[in-house]
Amino acid sequence: MSYVFVNDSSQTNVPLLQACIDGDFNYSKRLLESGFDPNIRDSRGRTGLHLAAARGNVDICQLLHKFGADLLATDYQGNTALHLCGHMDTIQFLVSNGLKIDICNHQGATPLVLAKRRGVNKDVIRLLESLEEQEVKGFNRGAHSKLETMQTAESESAMESHSLLNPNLQQDDRSGVTLCSGLCLLLTASSSCF
Repeated sequence: MSYVFVNDSSQTNVPLLQACIDGDFNYSKRLLESGFDPNIRDSRGRTGLHLAAARGNVDICQLLHKFGADLLATDYQGNTALHLCGHMDTIQFLVSNGLKIDICNHQGATPLVLAKRRGVNKDVIRLLESLEEQEVKGFNRGAHSKLETMQTAESESAMESHSLLNPNLQQDDRSGVTLCSGLCLLLTASSSCF
């Protein structure tokens, strides 16, 4: 089942995006080989990857990825390709290549929330729920683990530097909270909507 979004049925003047809408793998490949930008966007900020994922065309998603499509690209609403996808094999491809399942768009909705709103089939909902559960347990850290590690290190370094400059700060080793004259400063290293 394919999910067509408002205005998708109108023709775009960007051949690569139209090929992604139409599911034309061979034409998409020829365009990419001739130098088309795999990250070109439509008027709503969606890339070919968004459009192919929305239609469940995993072959075009893989092709775009091979030619350097940014899997983390968001449209003007903050949606990744995963937010627009309702197809098992395409979801598995996107997640296995580093997209986090619990990422929120600008309205705070995850791919699972949007899939439920669109009424995708129950097998896809169960897959998204399972992947989200794995994400919460820390099994799907993929491409973001290095970034999260760097953010944690920067936060700890900032706390350490700040406490060295300010003798009134004390570190409570049991809770990881820095105490300052009775006030608590809690630094968080990751930004998740949950």
